[in-house]
Amino acid sequence: QMPVDHWHELIGDPTLADAILDRLIHNAHRVPLKGESLRKKQAKLAKSEPKS
Repeated sequence: QMPVDHWHELIGDPTLADAILDRLIHNAHRVPLKGESLRKKQAKLAKSEPKS
């Protein structure tokens, strides 16, 4: 779930990063998401519930 803007930094090799991004996002639809993930919310709820 790394933003595309950070891939070059993460991969380290700009040419390799460009090649990967070209293949992954060429026909992709980007959907920007806002807010906290549902997994994080569920994890918080699970921690706060008393254990039986």
